[in-house]
Amino acid sequence: MILDQKRPLVRIVEQSEPRLLRLRAILEFLGFRVEPWTEQGEAPALIVVSTLSGNGDSQQTLATISRSDNASRTILLGAAPATIDQERLGARCDWPLNAETFMLTLEQVLAAQKPPGDRIASPASGRLNRMLVGRSPAIQELRRLIEQVAGTEASVLIQGETGTGKEVVAAAIHALSGRVTHPFVAVNCGAIPADLLESELFGHEKGAFTGAITARQGRFELAGGGTLFLDEIGDMPLPMQVKLLRVLQERSFERVGSNKSIEADVRIIAATHRDLEEEITAGRFREDLYYRLNVFPIEIPPLRERREDLVLLTEHIAAKLEREGRGGVRITPAAHEVLRRYEWPGNVRELANLVERLSILAPDGVAELHDLPRRILDRVGIAPPPAAGNAAPEAPSASLMSGLPEEGIDLRDYLGQLEIAFIRQALEEAGGVVAHAAERLRMRRTTLVEKMRKWDIQRLDESAEV
Repeated sequence: MILDQKRPLVRIVEQSEPRLLRLRAILEFLGFRVEPWTEQGEAPALIVVSTLSGNGDSQQTLATISRSDNASRTILLGAAPATIDQERLGARCDWPLNAETFMLTLEQVLAAQKPPGDRIASPASGRLNRMLVGRSPAIQELRRLIEQVAGTEASVLIQGETGTGKEVVAAAIHALSGRVTHPFVAVNCGAIPADLLESELFGHEKGAFTGAITARQGRFELAGGGTLFLDEIGDMPLPMQVKLLRVLQERSFERVGSNKSIEADVRIIAATHRDLEEEITAGRFREDLYYRLNVFPIEIPPLRERREDLVLLTEHIAAKLEREGRGGVRITPAAHEVLRRYEWPGNVRELANLVERLSILAPDGVAELHDLPRRILDRVGIAPPPAAGNAAPEAPSASLMSGLPEEGIDLRDYLGQLEIAFIRQALEEAGGVVAHAAERLRMRRTTLVEKMRKWDIQRLDESAEV
């Protein structure tokens, strides 16, 4: 993206310390220098202005910037005041901030400042590798399809199970397209009540219905010149499907409560986890709309069909959490082997949630096999460890077996017993002082405390701890 440039400057207008720290962390990771806003001094490559605090100074600063030559390189966080000419601003992001979306927005604004021949800052393949992590044949084929269709104006229908990353694929198509300098706007058709969906897509005029106290732009207008991503299109009600089809055919629409026609200069990318052909047969989806959307179909493989990408994905997710200041975690090979055998019904989204959970639970930043959730262990046929507070299994002497018994062993159970035995021995030799026992076991004190709680191991002398 911009890592090889000479530390371009970003000036930030933000009153909230937590938001400022979050922005600074992302921008400095990307190679920017970050300084507070000032009209004097070096001209910035980018300006980030936040109106989230409702502070009058921020709004006044934004008004000043919007009238200057810096307007097109400005990223706005929050809503723009009514007095601001939003057309002159570079881009806008919502809060809470999604790091990947914010990075894509940065790239779009930077690309818009470059000469036409140097519009994209990095090769398409490099950008796709960052957005779609993996080396499996399935993910390589997915990248090939994206590169093929991105430069066209064809409508794309993305199909795949829940959690496979349909919005990531849509954003990648937009990022490689000629519309990259214009907005990428996503709307979940299944998450918006049917009676509000028309207003959400097309906007409304003041007084168009009860509660419409001001005029409002719809997603089609907000995505003007860019890409509109219609997620879960299979959940769209039939009456709304008719209106969407008309817009796609005529390339224009009207706000609710208005008869003024507005040009729909957007590229449509739709996505669904449903089988739309089955929905058509059942009478829940219009066949003519299906063919209008399904010009270029893309099928995203589920995670269980690209298990070889699992290690790369977990490392990518863990690194992202660390960049965002939300902890980090390393997953041991034994735990990875269990994850590789799991079916992942929730796909990459489920994996991301698991990695975040492990980054919180693993006290020393290392997630071992016994740190995995019980439901995963059950699914792959591994007995879970005893719950905290239950009696621990009888521990063997703190020594290794001379050989594998003829009848075999439950390796997980044996290693757990061995861990208990060593912890108890270390506590005994340390006179019950946890800090000293942790030194003998070459682990952090907090890690040992967590393991003692897990196995319900009590200190020999509660008063001995210092």
